[in-house]
Amino acid sequence: MESTLTFIPRQTEKERVDLNKLSKRVMREAGRAIGDYNMIEQGDRVMVCLSGGKDSYTMLDILMTLKSRAPIDFEIIAVNLDQKQPGFPADVLPDYLSKLNIPFHIETEDTYSIVKRLIPEGKTTCSLCSRLRRGVLYRVAGELGATKIALGHHRDDILATFFLNLFYGAKMKTMPPKLVSDDGRNTVIRPLAYIPESDLIAYSEWKKFPIIPCNLCGSQENLKRQEIGRMLAEWDKKDPRRAWNTFKALANIAPSHLMDRNLFDFAGLKPTGVPNVDGDRAFDPVDLGDDCG
Repeated sequence: MESTLTFIPRQTEKERVDLNKLSKRVMREAGRAIGDYNMIEQGDRVMVCLSGGKDSYTMLDILMTLKSRAPIDFEIIAVNLDQKQPGFPADVLPDYLSKLNIPFHIETEDTYSIVKRLIPEGKTTCSLCSRLRRGVLYRVAGELGATKIALGHHRDDILATFFLNLFYGAKMKTMPPKLVSDDGRNTVIRPLAYIPESDLIAYSEWKKFPIIPCNLCGSQENLKRQEIGRMLAEWDKKDPRRAWNTFKALANIAPSHLMDRNLFDFAGLKPTGVPNVDGDRAFDPVDLGDDCG
């Protein structure tokens, strides 16, 4: 019998350097986001929500690393919601998490049947599925005594949600890095808020996480979100600064130079005789380029 040998290519020096830079970058950006928004505090019990996708795997990996380095003590408990989609490999996450030797909990809730009953065939199920999943996770967080709920949304998710609300909802809003749920009982954090999806894809491929596909339910992702995703990808190809500047603008708001009367008292606005520290122009031509006239 002929023996077969599996050839495993060795990493080049450049690949090792690139992976080292990637690892340092995602750790640094996650740490910066956590620090900027005070996401994790002394004594926190952080419930890390795992879907089996690249983002949540990477988030868990990063938080475990940061936990070992952080100057504060906090706990991590990984949680997966088994929604009973047909074909869901229920053994993958328990096996993976057992090898990591960290506390974890698998919650089983048949939200799949509810979604299929309420959403007509052929329609996108993601929105209802997400709301049902969120409700279950909020309940589980209370039962487990979690003080923070960590979700794996990244920079591109935040940007896409901003543009979806802008283009189709006539609102300037997105998913913030940190929020308190509507019932006032849960604090949600997004440690990957500063990390672009391309870095998460590269990191996940490097780590060889056991990815579980998110299309088990047969639903297609929201087509409008796909459209926005393609737009952002094209921006990154042509000029990466465009997406980053838009992202940075979300944290650099000037209410007096927008139009929301609930955020700024335009009706009561009167001259004060004191120079305006923000400048007296509605826009800065320098920021618009030389072709602004």
